[in-house]
Amino acid sequence: MKKIIAFLTVITLCFCTLWCEVAAVPAKEIHWYTTRNKEHKQALVPPDLSFVENHGGVYIDHRHDDSNPDKVIYLTFDVGYENGNVEKTLNTLKETQTPGAFFVLKHFVTENRDLVLRMAEEGHLICNHTANHPNLANVSREKIKAEITALEKAVEEVTGSGTKPYFRPPEGSFSLEMLETVQSLGYKTVFWSFAYADWDNNKQQKPSVALSQILTHMHNGAVILLHPTSATNAEILPELINTLKKEGYRFGTLDELCFAR
Repeated sequence: MKKIIAFLTVITLCFCTLWCEVAAVPAKEIHWYTTRNKEHKQALVPPDLSFVENHGGVYIDHRHDDSNPDKVIYLTFDVGYENGNVEKTLNTLKETQTPGAFFVLKHFVTENRDLVLRMAEEGHLICNHTANHPNLANVSREKIKAEITALEKAVEEVTGSGTKPYFRPPEGSFSLEMLETVQSLGYKTVFWSFAYADWDNNKQQKPSVALSQILTHMHNGAVILLHPTSATNAEILPELINTLKKEGYRFGTLDELCFAR
């Protein structure tokens, strides 16, 4: 009887330990989001997403919080293809001397070598958005690694060096396992504190509405996600940058955000 009781005790302890471990792990697929406000306060994530920063994730500059007089913004772009607006975006960044980070896909790199070279030559960061834009939340470590390394090689063939160590998951979908895999490959996973519905060129907001929306929700330490294929974004970018600079903001780089911590 004592052996049976001891055996059942061990089984119970093992089950409880396993249950606690499972309960502590977030759901398999998670979708990124942040809170918003119109008082220019930092858009922080809810508690259920706070684990991201413990696994190589970045979405905001905590050092440049609401009380810091040094006002900084990080401008990032997710690039899937070229329709003339990516070039316009680069023109604006050059004219305003503003740094940006471009998260690119493989077919954009192979079909627009001149633009990729220009990004590198003009001091922008070329970052990893995977080769083919798959949802990586529920795939194997091997699949994640293959997508990231394929994009690295495509960029290296054009520029002579691979992508910078910054990764953004397609669709904003991720999992704990994905974060850990990306981190093991030497990357920071860069999310955002502000984004808006700008990716569908058939459903573009009026420029004045889009500009107002961005400026209304801007805050210190913000990581902005824009799609440079957007005709609206290409039109409002000069005014957006100049307005933010007049309001006392400077534009930082992901190197500053991720490594000066």
